[in-house]
Amino acid sequence: MTNTITSPTTIADTAAAFFEACESGQGWAECARYCTPDAAFAAQSEALAEVTTIEAYSNWMQGLHTFMSDVSYDIEGFGVDADRNCVVLYAIFRGTHSGDGGPLPATGRSTSSDYAYSLQFDGDKIARMTKIWHSGLAMQELGWA
Repeated sequence: MTNTITSPTTIADTAAAFFEACESGQGWAECARYCTPDAAFAAQSEALAEVTTIEAYSNWMQGLHTFMSDVSYDIEGFGVDADRNCVVLYAIFRGTHSGDGGPLPATGRSTSSDYAYSLQFDGDKIARMTKIWHSGLAMQELGWA
């Protein structure tokens, strides 16, 4: 996992701090400081079909941490497009469904799932996020589908 950035000063710093807060399950209480109040969320992913705000997504991620153990992520790519005020992160999420919660009782199965965040900024705050993720494969690995 990456180190915590306490005072973001560039969109790259803000993106990295937001990513860490979101992926480590800190929820909207922490993620809000990096986003506009009505920050939008989109994903062409079955698991996230009903999620339309970063607030709801960050709280969904927080929920994963209540029933998944060994949760970690590795950032594999990080790019800043200053002309478009956008940051893209590519990472691998890992976790095991070991606790109560989720769509089924604990399966004991793990996933290693590739995904990307595209973060569109309005000034120094994230205004829109798109997650690129094939949730169906992750659900199969976890025994949920």
